[in-house]
Amino acid sequence: MTEIAEKKKRFTKKEWSWIMYDWANSVYATNIMAAIFPTIFVAIAGDAGDIWWGYATSIATFIVALLAPFLGAAADFKGMKKKLFNAFLVAGILFTTIIALTNDWRIMLVGYVISRIGFAGSNLFYDSFLTDVTDNERMDKVSSWGYAMGYIGGSTIPFVISIVMLLVLGYGSPVAQKFSVIITSVWWLIFSIPFVKNVHQEHYVERQPGSFVKNTLSNTWHTAKEIFQRKGLFLFIVAYFFYIDGVGTIINISTAYGSALGLGSVGMILALLITQVVAMPCSIIFPRIARKVTARKALMGAILVYIFICCVGFYMGFSLEPHQEAYEATLKSQYTDVLSDIDDENALSLMEESMEIFLEKDAAQTLLDNYQAMDESLKTNEQVNRVVQQNISFLAQNDQTVFAFRNARAESTALFWFMALLVGTVQGGIQAVSRSYFGKMVPKERSNEFFGFFDIFGKFASVLGPFLYSAMGTWTGRSSYGVLCLIVLFIVGFVILLFGKKHMEAES
Repeated sequence: MTEIAEKKKRFTKKEWSWIMYDWANSVYATNIMAAIFPTIFVAIAGDAGDIWWGYATSIATFIVALLAPFLGAAADFKGMKKKLFNAFLVAGILFTTIIALTNDWRIMLVGYVISRIGFAGSNLFYDSFLTDVTDNERMDKVSSWGYAMGYIGGSTIPFVISIVMLLVLGYGSPVAQKFSVIITSVWWLIFSIPFVKNVHQEHYVERQPGSFVKNTLSNTWHTAKEIFQRKGLFLFIVAYFFYIDGVGTIINISTAYGSALGLGSVGMILALLITQVVAMPCSIIFPRIARKVTARKALMGAILVYIFICCVGFYMGFSLEPHQEAYEATLKSQYTDVLSDIDDENALSLMEESMEIFLEKDAAQTLLDNYQAMDESLKTNEQVNRVVQQNISFLAQNDQTVFAFRNARAESTALFWFMALLVGTVQGGIQAVSRSYFGKMVPKERSNEFFGFFDIFGKFASVLGPFLYSAMGTWTGRSSYGVLCLIVLFIVGFVILLFGKKHMEAES
């Protein structure tokens, strides 16, 4: 291999710095958006926690979607792209830190909304910088390596450290929970430094004389007209609107959905770790498949996988919810009198622990053994004694309901792990190829304008998905129907890609 070919094969300093930002900010996607913080928030906010989470996600993405085309047009002026990137970067890191400094779920929710706006806004400019750091020939490779490094490094390493802290200190430990948020801010800040130092705006348009706002609005309108006039680009971005909705919603609500079904928090987090590990090599392999079968066909294949994932997710909840409802109704009726006069924290804590034993063990003997080993001061506590005896009585009278729920929950947990594995095979690839496929279609000097519209289509889709999930869950009282809604969105995206072949492939 010649020296020139060897150098061409290696990543340049600019390309590596661009790739490293995915390493830097992907911890936000796992710890805050997907795996850890949603379960913490649902536990603090209570029964409607997953519903509030869905609405908050919709609000954040809606705001970014409204701003995206105008931010994109403004960023294409000389010197503006980096300044706007830095502003959203600082906002994201700052308000992520604020989440860890409060125990009020309302403040947490506000902090999450603003930090997510910062995260999404910085990613808008990050995506458009792809055209500044590389060329069309290397774009698929650079884009996919960004996602790959994000999965294996930015997601996995701080994610694993957070899990270890939760396992060692206990999932309910405030220290462990706050640590998982703080490490997100620190990791994001430190590994953003190469991007801030080495990536610069190479392609831009000169600012015309006159009002900055007027020029920005003029450029936005011009770009919108051009997108509508180019059939291939327009069809692709509409298809993207629908299928990326499903992808984003699955990322956003997976652990909140699992928590609402009563699945174990630690088990769900470990399952999502599998997603990160599997996604790294699959993100690199996916563009190679795209080169062989075309990017459009590769995207269609990934959509089919997501449709299957939605079917599994629906069955997971649909089969568990009746058993969960029966168990909780029986539990509530059994403990109404007991709970009414308990004011001892030790008694309440013991009741919660022993109820978990009901779901994990096959006999009441474990409860009796625990009772015998209790501290004498607790054993003489009338409230504690009453709770333990009530638990034993509950198991004896309702063993079929308890164990039916336990078995259904075990099956749904296994399905959650299976879905996590499937998501890992396509999640990074579908996003990386979508980004580079779009990047090849647009003029380089106006990349941020076009990526602004690319982002607005994606973000409005992410408004729709969580809203449909929450609205359907509220209407039916069953979250599983919210997951079922996503299939329609994937199907629409697939059909547009299928029948838009002629125009899309002519422009890519």
